Amino acid sequence: MRIRAGTRHDTEPVAALHADSWRTAYAGIMPDTFLEGALLDDRLTVWRGRFAADPSATGLFVAEDDGELVGFAYLMPRPDGRVLLDNLHARPGRTRSGIGGRLLRHSLAWAAATHPGRPLYLEVLRDNTPAVAFYERQGGRRTAERVCRFEQGFELPGFEYTWHPTGGDLRRTSSPSDARGRGPE
Repeated sequence: MRIRAGTRHDTEPVAALHADSWRTAYAGIMPDTFLEGALLDDRLTVWRGRFAADPSATGLFVAEDDGELVGFAYLMPRPDGRVLLDNLHARPGRTRSGIGGRLLRHSLAWAAATHPGRPLYLEVLRDNTPAVAFYERQGGRRTAERVCRFEQGFELPGFEYTWHPTGGDLRRTSSPSDARGRGPE
């Protein structure tokens, strides 16, 4: 398996993997009408928008195995001085095979090199217990709880996990504005 920087040519395969991953990981968590509906079109809109905003796809990394897309990660620096790991997905059926761990380590290294001293964080749905367990095994510290609001009209409880470059205490109190996350991508 190799990890490489994403390109505009990855838009459709990444969107398809993103939709497949959500359908598997969020079954029974997100509304069935959303997961069984136009999810692929929704994810294509997201990824086309990201490439339109940043044609170089800075922060997108794809994992390939024998030329097949098996996972991806997408990172974005945030105005609050942190780096958001907005997506981390492994192909359904290939989870628990090391793809997620390698992508997470690659993401942490990229964030440390590109945005030194900035913590990396992500949001995960509370009921996505396999992902929560994975992030805890990978050394993530739970730093907030919030209600994740989705533009498709639903809300779900979520957690924030953080990896700090200095290893300091990351516990913080959430302000009311923090408690309204936009939801994991």
